[in-house]
Amino acid sequence: MSVLIDTASAVVIRAIDAFTELMGKVLAWACLAMVLIMGAVVLMRYAFQQNSIAVQEVVTYFHGAVFMLGAAFTLKANEHVRVDIFFQRFSPKTQAWVNVLGTVLLLLPVCFFILIISWDYVALSWRVQESSREAGGLGGVYFLKSLILLMPISLILQGIAEILRNIRRIAGNESAHLPTGAPHA
Repeated sequence: MSVLIDTASAVVIRAIDAFTELMGKVLAWACLAMVLIMGAVVLMRYAFQQNSIAVQEVVTYFHGAVFMLGAAFTLKANEHVRVDIFFQRFSPKTQAWVNVLGTVLLLLPVCFFILIISWDYVALSWRVQESSREAGGLGGVYFLKSLILLMPISLILQGIAEILRNIRRIAGNESAHLPTGAPHA
């Protein structure tokens, strides 16, 4: 039975990590698109005296997506900010315990709080098919606001993978090596 659970947890970790990696790669391309579009906005404005609110709002949509959906990728890469001066001195097993407890006691409750508190706000935006308040702006503001829900969902998924990964480390079923990113003090 233990082997089955061990195998199942490895499959879940790999699936969530693969999804998060894919999202990270898509967001990297979104960063490039955002920079190119912003360059086009500046070129249009100063070289051709043309302005497009809709194109400027596209940059805002990309920016929101990169930051809101990039949080899970940052967690997976272990590049999130750690305010723990003792963490790097801990043994790998203790580090795994800190990661499990931090995820269960801090990350997951905050994510569920964001989901609960934001649900009606996003639902109302969808119900009224909210669009930009600016003349010539984009429709579909409800898509942008949906990122408020997608961020905690993606963080919850990656948090589950991190919990499972660290439980495996504690049990000695997986290398005690932390991900490649060094923790930040």
